[in-house]
This record gives sequence, structure tokens and C-alpha cells, in this order.
Amino acid sequence: MTVVHDAPSPADIAVVSEQLGRPARDIVAISARCVCGNPVVVMTKPRLEDGTPFPTVYYLTQLAATQAASRLEAEGKMAQYQQRLAEEPDAQALYSSAHESFLQTRESLGVVDEIAGISAGGMPTRVKCLHSLMAHSLSVGPGVNPVGDWALEDTTWSTEKCWC
Repeated sequence: MTVVHDAPSPADIAVVSEQLGRPARDIVAISARCVCGNPVVVMTKPRLEDGTPFPTVYYLTQLAATQAASRLEAEGKMAQYQQRLAEEPDAQALYSSAHESFLQTRESLGVVDEIAGISAGGMPTRVKCLHSLMAHSLSVGPGVNPVGDWALEDTTWSTEKCWC
């Protein structure tokens, strides 16, 4: 898997549409790719073409990765990570910084007043959506979002092989 931020090609849009089972919307970049080259994470405009605010900049699209995030959530990992944040002040501080970084990235794509100050995945104080947090970590690399990093470490899904 490689971390990239390149413009999506028509082939990328077709792959993402197939991954999602619906037409891909308002993708501005592919921010993480599988070792085979297919998209794993896309970056989406903060306001969709139909006017809907979309706070989740980084969107996990690869089926195996989304299934892995869902499994972790079903196993109760969100509560465990929430507790871990409460017990590890350095991790909580890093999580808050990840929130700020996320907001800056989104605002560089467009300012949407309705979602100002709201990031994704429960940041900066809650653990709410491992899909978003894993997508963030995959897009920015390790060491930025501790919860996304923990989820990636705890999953059976791996960036080391193709799951497409």
C-alpha cells in the first residue's frame, strides 16, 4: 500500500464505484492505494455537488478494508480505544492534533460552515467510526492519528498484500 494524494483517473473512479456499489461522488484525490494500484482511500469534497455537507474527507473504499473496520467495531474496539485515550494523555493530545490537521486539510478543499469544527470518527474526544479513523491513518501515514493506527495494528487486514 502506498500513501499518495493524486488526482483520480477515470479507471480509479470506475474501481471506486464498483467498490462502493454505487457511483463515486466528488472525489478529489486517491489518498491511499493497494499494492496492486487500486484505490483504498479516497478524498472527497467537503460539499457534494448536490449541496450536501460531507465532513468525512478520507473515505475507506476497498471492501476488505471496510469489512476489517466493521469487524473491529463489532468486537468492541471503539470502547477499548476510548478507554486507552483516557489512560494515555500523550495519545489523547495526538488525537486532538489529528483532529486539527484533519480540519485544515478539509478546509483546504473548501469551507463549509455547517460542519466547521467537526472532523470525523469522533475526533477529538470520542472514538466513533473506525472506518474514518483507519482511512485517515492510511492517508497521512503512521504517527498522526493514534486511534487509526491502533485499529490498523489490530486488524487482520493488511496493507502488505492485495485484497482486491
